[in-house]
Formats: sequence, structure tokens, C-alpha cells
Amino acid sequence: MQMNVQGSSSAVEFADGVFGVDFNETLVHQVVVSYMAAARAGTKAQKTRSQVSGGGAKPFRQKGTGRARAGTIRSPLWKGGGVTFAATPRDHSKKVNRKMYRAALRSIWSELARQDRLVVVESFATGSPKTKEAIVKLAALGLDKGIVVASEVDENTFLATRNIPNVFVMDVASVDPASLVGADKVVVTVDALRKVEEALQ
Repeated sequence: MQMNVQGSSSAVEFADGVFGVDFNETLVHQVVVSYMAAARAGTKAQKTRSQVSGGGAKPFRQKGTGRARAGTIRSPLWKGGGVTFAATPRDHSKKVNRKMYRAALRSIWSELARQDRLVVVESFATGSPKTKEAIVKLAALGLDKGIVVASEVDENTFLATRNIPNVFVMDVASVDPASLVGADKVVVTVDALRKVEEALQ
């Protein structure tokens, strides 16, 4: 598959097996949901009646008071008592094997190329850590909301782009399916695209 390089008259050839596959919506959805679920902290916790301190003694005798019987002041029915169905820390992650994950990424990259949401450039780097310089470069590429993928992100480029809203600059290892799917446009360098190709073949 050939892709035109922005700002150049040349085109670069890439493997059809990575950038020319059919879009598998079901698989992509499963992988994106799995990725987002794995990012959840799952640390919510509440105390049951057995975990709340106190309440060891029976608050009043069983009979003769006219009140409903009670065995502890830490019952969920009482103020200061435990929670009936208390939340406990849990793992929200969903298993997706490596073959499925790689197939989903191939599907996403291919769909980005088909929809002209993939912009290939020779390089993306700023000479200084100036946000203004990065904004000019992004405007030239028509990127308002999306991600820039480079083989390596130098410190100047990171500093110049970190305050720009809705634009994220990352290296190939940091690319995730949720970011790719949610991006209006993905700017990627030729070197980075070669690494993606090598990783997904």
C-alpha cells in the first residue's frame, strides 16, 4: 500500500497486511473497551457491619423493651452502621490475547488510512520548546484534535506541545487503540510507521 508523504512529492510503500485490512468493528470495540477497563482504578471500598469498629455488645435486652430486637449498633439499619452491600476493591480488566490486540490495531490503522485521517510526514520536531512554533507546525498539517506519533519524542517537542489542548505527541510504544479511534487525525512520521509495520506484521 502506498502512502503520500506530506510536503513531499514521493510516496512510501507499506505492507497491505498492516495498513490494508478490513475494518473489524466488533473486535476493535472489544479491544478498546478492554483497554479503557484496564485503566480503571477499581479502588472503591466501603465497610460491612463486621468491618465497622465497635458494636460488640448487645445494645439492649432481647425482650421487654417494646423495641425491635437488635444485636449490634453497627447494623446497616443503624446510623453509623455498616453498608448492606458494601463496595470492595476489584479488578475491572478484561482479557484480550495478543493476537486479538494486534489484529485490532491493524484494523484501526487501515481504517485511518482509508478515511484519510492518517497524515504521513518525514519528521515532526520543534527546534525550541516554544508552543507557538508547535502550533504553526500543527496548523500546517491541519491538526486541531488528534495525536502525533513519532519514533522518538525529544524534549523540545514534548515541552512545545504539552500545553496544546486536544493534541497529544507520543512515541510508537505509547500508542493505544483508544487514542487512535478517538483522534480526528493522526500525524505519523515515516520512521514511526515503519516501527508500527514491523510490530504488527
